[in-house]
Amino acid sequence: MIISRKRKQETICMEYIVGLAGAIASLLGLAFLFYSSLMRFRGPSKVKRSASMELPNENSANKTGNCEAHGTTDIIIVGAGVAGAALAYSLGKDGRRVRVIERDLKAPERIAGEALLPGGYLKLIELGLEDCVDEIDAVRVLGCVLYNDGKEAPLSFPLEKYESHVAGRNFHNGRFVQRLRNKAASLHNVSLEQGAVTSLIEENGTVKGVHYKDKRGQLLTAYAPLTVICDGCFSNLRRSLCNPKVDIPSHFAGLVLTNCKLPDENYGAIILAEPSPILFYPISSTEIRCLVDIPSQHVPSVSDGGMAHYLKTRVAPKALPEMYTALISAIEKEDNIRIMPNKIMAADPRPTPGAFLIGDAVNSRHAITGGGMTVALSDVVLLSDLIRPLHNLSDASAVCKYLESFYTLRKPMSSTINTLANVLQIVFSAPSSPVMEDLQQTCFGYLRLGGIFSTGPSAILSGLCPRPLSLAFHFSAMSVYGVGRLLLPFPSPKRLWNGARLLWVASSIILPFIWFEGVRQMFFPLTVPAYYRTPPGSRSIKSLGRKID
Repeated sequence: MIISRKRKQETICMEYIVGLAGAIASLLGLAFLFYSSLMRFRGPSKVKRSASMELPNENSANKTGNCEAHGTTDIIIVGAGVAGAALAYSLGKDGRRVRVIERDLKAPERIAGEALLPGGYLKLIELGLEDCVDEIDAVRVLGCVLYNDGKEAPLSFPLEKYESHVAGRNFHNGRFVQRLRNKAASLHNVSLEQGAVTSLIEENGTVKGVHYKDKRGQLLTAYAPLTVICDGCFSNLRRSLCNPKVDIPSHFAGLVLTNCKLPDENYGAIILAEPSPILFYPISSTEIRCLVDIPSQHVPSVSDGGMAHYLKTRVAPKALPEMYTALISAIEKEDNIRIMPNKIMAADPRPTPGAFLIGDAVNSRHAITGGGMTVALSDVVLLSDLIRPLHNLSDASAVCKYLESFYTLRKPMSSTINTLANVLQIVFSAPSSPVMEDLQQTCFGYLRLGGIFSTGPSAILSGLCPRPLSLAFHFSAMSVYGVGRLLLPFPSPKRLWNGARLLWVASSIILPFIWFEGVRQMFFPLTVPAYYRTPPGSRSIKSLGRKID
């Protein structure tokens, strides 16, 4: 009896142990199945990344005094303008821990950065940020019209192959930037804070982070394996990361006009006038922006009334009749005239481990075509694609060498928009000689031909055709047209001489800009070794499905 009772107790105990072991085995099995399915559908890199994505609720600088603990941030972004905010959102979506430091988080008030070309809008769609042009009273733009001596040359964006919502967008820059910032800040792994970055933290030639002052003036530090500088054309950090050669050929005088409408709805206007080109384009349903391009050596003072007098007497009489009254009212309105330098700077970066430059901080062009945001967003798309396969950013030298390919891969978009903008500003300015007048008339007449002679340059200008060879083709065709125009009705020694001078002057304008952009990078990118760089640790020499666009 006692033995049987003991056996029963042992049997019950064994059953209990087996049941408990079975339950534990079942739980472990479920955990294994869950991990296997996660690996199958998300991939091992994302599983590892999600395991390390727990972020502190408070800024780490607050926890450690004036120094952030290492390892809490993957990427620091300096500047939360169009490029910085869009990059923060893109990297945050990929699971990166991003820290954005912006000098002023209030909505910026600018007289530029108000035109997003169709090519830029397509990049916005690629980033998943197209809704940022909603609810800011943005205006759809379908092209622009050139006016010269009573004649018109309409330039429509070639949008036939795209969906109906694809077009240019004009808006108040501050409203757009705030939408981008809010979108980035909505991600839990992106922190956005106000602070002025004063310098980079360098150790043995590698950038480890930044020194910055918060809005209370306290000096703080932030560390990350990679720091991206995108604080615009006025960057104070780029001198240690590139060789900036800045040229300021002209300034914009900007005003906002109300109670008026442009002759062609959804089209901007460029008036080729003496002494300066005049631009009109909508920035909201009730406002028109006017920009007057003034050579840098002849910019009147705003404070003493010289600029108002200049605009009234020399610019307003050349404006479109529909705009004259509103322009005079805008000139007379107090504090309505603002001045902005037009900076031109070719990209000439110095590869520095741990730091990277994008957007206007490394490369800027004349703002007459409004291509800055399109180039910046193209940079963001490209850099995001390059960083995406990098599972570890800690090897700064290897990452730096790999990311050198960025400066070649960006050339199709940046070089075409840059070159066209810089050349058109010179050609559209008041002719300083008979040959420059011939060149201006050649450009205007070529665009008036319509067909491919109009849509081709328009496609390049709008960012829809980022092909340097297309730019070269239209430059050559325009030169042939200009020489032919001068030789009619029949060639003569004088006309042949004028044609040769036209070719010489046209070449002397465009070729230096192509040289600064890089002939090899523009037209022969496959010969640049950096083009073939692959992510550190990659065995394949194939280029990650890269495409030049």
